[in-house]
Amino acid sequence: MSKGIMYIDGQRVEFDGEKNVLAVIRKAGIEIPTFCYNSELSVYGACRMCVVENERGGIEASCSMQPRDGMKIRTNTMRLQKHRKMILELLLAAHCRDCTICEKNGKCKLQELALQYGIRRVRFEDTREKVELDKSSPAILRDPNKCILCGDCVRVCDEIMGMGIIDFAHRGSNLRVTPAFNRCISETDCISCGQCAAVCPTGAITIKGDIGRAWNAFHDAKKRVIVQIAPAVRVALGEEFHMKPGENVMGKLVTALKIMGAEQVYDTTFGADLTVMEEAKEFLKRKETGGKFPMFTSCCPAWVRYVEQRNPKYLSHISTCKSPMEMFGAVLKEHYKPLAEADGRETVVIAIMPCTAKKFEAARDEFKHNNVPDVDYVLTTQEIATMIKESGIVFQEMENTATDMPFGMGSGAGVIFGATGGVAEAVIRRCVNDKGTGALQEIEFCGVRGMQSTKEATVSLDGEEIKIAVVHGLRNAQDLLKKIDAGEAYYDLVEVMACPCGCVGGAGQPYTVRSRKAMRAEGLYAEDRVSQIKRSEENPMVIALYDGLLKKNRHALLHVEYGTAGKNYEKE
Repeated sequence: MSKGIMYIDGQRVEFDGEKNVLAVIRKAGIEIPTFCYNSELSVYGACRMCVVENERGGIEASCSMQPRDGMKIRTNTMRLQKHRKMILELLLAAHCRDCTICEKNGKCKLQELALQYGIRRVRFEDTREKVELDKSSPAILRDPNKCILCGDCVRVCDEIMGMGIIDFAHRGSNLRVTPAFNRCISETDCISCGQCAAVCPTGAITIKGDIGRAWNAFHDAKKRVIVQIAPAVRVALGEEFHMKPGENVMGKLVTALKIMGAEQVYDTTFGADLTVMEEAKEFLKRKETGGKFPMFTSCCPAWVRYVEQRNPKYLSHISTCKSPMEMFGAVLKEHYKPLAEADGRETVVIAIMPCTAKKFEAARDEFKHNNVPDVDYVLTTQEIATMIKESGIVFQEMENTATDMPFGMGSGAGVIFGATGGVAEAVIRRCVNDKGTGALQEIEFCGVRGMQSTKEATVSLDGEEIKIAVVHGLRNAQDLLKKIDAGEAYYDLVEVMACPCGCVGGAGQPYTVRSRKAMRAEGLYAEDRVSQIKRSEENPMVIALYDGLLKKNRHALLHVEYGTAGKNYEKE
């Protein structure tokens, strides 16, 4: 890696391995503006906001400049100020400026920089043709009138997710970001991961909201609102209220939800424990009967959708287990059915999730009974933060409240579902015979933890070596499938999370960089360390459920079959 000294605005700054001049500038404490630059994506260099002036008076984009020893640059000359203001004015001229009612109001990069650079008027007329909103997706909303052509969505869809659903079309002043042939998102193979919305700096792509319908449910006296909260939400929600990434705010969230009108609040960790029990049972059954391997985890709806649309030959390899959200939703609807019949109040299940694909999952016919969904509405972490703010709740000052019984108890194994590697680790804990503390430590360090894109581990199960792979980021999962197809790799169990870093990096979470996503994961592992129950099979509420409500209809409530591919499991 290159090392040396640069002179930035006359200040001596050392560089050591920074991949571009922009990174060195930020290292020096200067926040230079960008639109199209994302440290986790390839360099595009289109917006030109990050331009700097070299010692010869030339202007270059710092994101695509390599640092050199002795280089001298200026970041804030009169020419650069004029240049940046002109770019902002031109972008605003071709941009819908209904800022006060925009979903991104207060979080829009264009709005932020226009304020920072004092843009108070726009001299140019908007000559672009107005385009209709694309509301066809269950997860995201596209407003091309707010697109600034930064290309972030295009690159994340291709480079991180490997899907290529949207791209640039046409040329010159007609340039647009759109699906091929100007189709609606619903007409493509979009997996509803929402990562395009996560990286969009303006309101061109946003999460499709359910806030209005959720409020209607909370305020309807004829409805009993039951809320379940995914593990990853508790370590990210606090960031919306200026708290540290990874800080566990579950207790505060339960308190806020009670104030807002929730009758019962549960932890989806309970659903994760059910998933561990069923997935481990299915895995051991496959080993016994010579079932199809590798067995892929089924918790991530974006991953399941990808296999359905682009690699259906692996459908029969996906576990038949429902996701924790859907398992829990089905159990809750079944549990409250007698009470609903007795008092005439409809049970509404709201799931608070880190993931936009959960909106698509909840709407699937497979998760409806008599045309009624098991999970009625899915709210992302960002949406529940908005609702808390709308309520006037000072979140930081909330006291902690425990989740409700009988489903308020979860294991540490269920909590770590929110981090990449967590599902695999939880299943291993269930499958191995050694239940001692030493075995837990061995599993922890077997190789399933960490933020590497693809991890491999080998564990011993009844004297047999079980090979496990953990992968996050759908592009990396596709690469792994190619190796399996080519016979270059064999695994017994593969955990796949479509979003980078797993659920902690879901598109419904407050957007942040990878290092902060790792802090969220560490927050989940910290909760696991202090949990009295480490394994799903030790959860007394889960045991009670198997002895009660699940005794007759376990398979109907907890399992699903996707598509028409034959599944290798025993129906009971």
